[in-house]
Amino acid sequence: MITPDWPAPPGVQALCTTRAGGVSLPPYDSLNLGSHVGDDPAAVRANRQRLQAALHGARPVFLTQVHGDGVVHITADTQGGTEADACITDQPGVACTIMVADCLPVLLAHESGTVVAAAHAGWRGLAGVNGQGVLESVFKRFQALALIQQAPSAIEFRANEVLAWLGPCIGPQAFEVGAEVRAAFCAVDPAAAGCFTPGGAAGKYLCDLAGLARRRLNALGLTRIHGNDGTPPWCTVANASRFFSHRRDTAALGGSGRFAACIWRG
Repeated sequence: MITPDWPAPPGVQALCTTRAGGVSLPPYDSLNLGSHVGDDPAAVRANRQRLQAALHGARPVFLTQVHGDGVVHITADTQGGTEADACITDQPGVACTIMVADCLPVLLAHESGTVVAAAHAGWRGLAGVNGQGVLESVFKRFQALALIQQAPSAIEFRANEVLAWLGPCIGPQAFEVGAEVRAAFCAVDPAAAGCFTPGGAAGKYLCDLAGLARRRLNALGLTRIHGNDGTPPWCTVANASRFFSHRRDTAALGGSGRFAACIWRG
């Protein structure tokens, strides 16, 4: 498992699983956490139990992710399966959990340690509609909850009080997309063109998904961003022994598992 290298606020813990350390058989080998990908349900349950053991008493809350911008506030009573692509909590003991296998997991924490969140940022959810996607949606909810949690003397919320960590995703050397993906981002941010380079065929581009997420976070005022910088070690496609990749494995092997990024208050 990966322990994020970032200055975590007091009481905040986070981790990102890899594909190693579980019981699933190929092509889901071995720590597949996805219950919707065709793996043996008993293996998935065993793998999720291993994840929970690594969370030091916190319970992971798994969402039904739909590549949208829905956000759910999770509590001790929240059950898994809620349809959303981001979650937020101010309660200890529950872990905001995002599953991925090429899309980008984004973890957020207020510097006070009172509020944490996680988002699933594939290109559709990241782009959203008219510049309002999953990161904008979760940040709006994050801002409101953090303000409630601050001392009464705190009369405003500042974006630079928030830390972000970007996990592994498909890298800019592997993520070939069509012109419609580039247009979805450049229509609201012309400078986003810098995150696209010409691909191997006409009308195709190589896309820097983590770079686009950084731009969206910067636009919200977040500057304390850690983790995925778009280099090869973060690429799910290029690191087959470490990460699941839907794009790499589904066509070639008949399926792909999912790994997870989690953040919680200890």
